[in-house]
Amino acid sequence: MKIVLPLVITMLLFCCQPKPESKLAKEVDLLFSEEFKETEPGSAILIMKGEKIIFSKGYGLADLNTKEKITTQTLFNTGSISKTFVSNAILQLVDEGKLSLLDSLGKYFPDFKNKSIAQKVQIHHLLTHTSGLPDNRWKLLSEEFLITAKDEENFAPIKQNDSLLFEPGSQFEYSNPAFNGLALIIEKIKGKKWQSVIAEKIFKPAGIVNSLITDSSFPDKGVSHAYVNKDGQWKELDYGEEPTFAASGNGGVWSSVEELAKYEIALRKSVFLKKETIERSRTITAYENWKSKEPPFIGFSWFLSQPSDSVKIVSHTGSQGGFSSDYVSIPEKEIIYVLLCNRPEPIMDLRKKVLASLKKYNWME
Repeated sequence: MKIVLPLVITMLLFCCQPKPESKLAKEVDLLFSEEFKETEPGSAILIMKGEKIIFSKGYGLADLNTKEKITTQTLFNTGSISKTFVSNAILQLVDEGKLSLLDSLGKYFPDFKNKSIAQKVQIHHLLTHTSGLPDNRWKLLSEEFLITAKDEENFAPIKQNDSLLFEPGSQFEYSNPAFNGLALIIEKIKGKKWQSVIAEKIFKPAGIVNSLITDSSFPDKGVSHAYVNKDGQWKELDYGEEPTFAASGNGGVWSSVEELAKYEIALRKSVFLKKETIERSRTITAYENWKSKEPPFIGFSWFLSQPSDSVKIVSHTGSQGGFSSDYVSIPEKEIIYVLLCNRPEPIMDLRKKVLASLKKYNWME
């Protein structure tokens, strides 16, 4: 009995200790509960290890008029995270032998004003934001028009460029219209809308069933509305809910944290792309003619970083209208963190705090 009793007490004490996931969940929940109030626009968050959800929850309201609450299944405009879907659709065409990353723009856009530029800029330059093509849309078109401009309308001004900002591959310059061009290339090769291609070739095999791409109908419920705070009052950004709003390759995917997690799992399992293709897309593209003071930090649409004391982080953020989003994958640890908001948010600050919590409770080991 003298031996058994201490053993029983030790076992009881061990069983009563909070599990690592419960400690993490408590800390993250406190962070987001303080950031997003129940009566305001909010967010949905999901943290997954392997295929196990460590923490997921919705905060605040999807619609201030109906008081519909945000859940982990609520759809948000993911903004520029959409670019990764377009990139992967392009890479599928490479896997299928229907396109080469070395193809020039001139091959697909013979109406480019400057033929020399059209020959210099290749597909991979668009994927890595290193084409050097100036974004001259604002000089030629009104902001009101661009709010609902589609791919052809967005890319048309780019084809009128008669000079480059720099030699392709030598520097980084984030480019939204580059992905309008990529979406149009998908349509030229497949003979159908790029939205349909992604739905069929990426959504379906990944088990994504509720996500949408703009230019299609929206359900009455389960879709968040975007808001900004002006003079202490939340104002809805009406254009954020227009069916044609950003119906383009640079930001047209609406999804939930749950379905973006499915997207990442499908990438890990090489469901719709070859394993080597995925690995290449998530490897820094280092061009021989790179001249920027900053070292390269991007793969094919994915942003890559590796702090000296940590592992490689693969990510993309999004900001469109009042929506803001963050998608973070740590492949080596099989961790994914997704945050979708229907209001402008300091995405990177929240990311740092979540990653710090993951490290604190040993999820990064």
